[in-house]
Amino acid sequence: MEIRYRKAEIADAELLISIYDAAFRSDFDRYGECPAYGRTREMMEQSIIDFPKFLIEYDGRPVGCISCRELESGVYEVGCLCVIPEFQGRGIGTDAMEFAKRHFAGWKRFTLITPVDKSENVKFYTEKCGFRIEATEMVGNVKVHRFVLDRQN
Repeated sequence: MEIRYRKAEIADAELLISIYDAAFRSDFDRYGECPAYGRTREMMEQSIIDFPKFLIEYDGRPVGCISCRELESGVYEVGCLCVIPEFQGRGIGTDAMEFAKRHFAGWKRFTLITPVDKSENVKFYTEKCGFRIEATEMVGNVKVHRFVLDRQN
């Protein structure tokens, strides 16, 4: 198993749409909405600019994406961490979070949101990645947890 990361470029928009749609279709079906699902090419191109993205490649095949942006000095929002369903459960997501910590070497805090009732996500972020739940809020019609991971010096 070899996991590699490649900075996404505007030319990767269609590839990213296919990855996002595969990874987030179940959320769209479940909630009737999902901001990561069903993006147009123009929306994805803007997202690549606003939230720098890294394609996750597993044995040379693009299988996911991680994107983060700096909100303030050392504080990063994970906008997306996704792996297409057939590659989930192989440690790829955990490795991607470790990649983000290495890439953004000066990080002090990572934050992200995920739906409250997605127990597999809650377990992943708390048990595998070390995040804690800081708050619960509504995004559209979906109740979400806000997770934080503070750097331990």
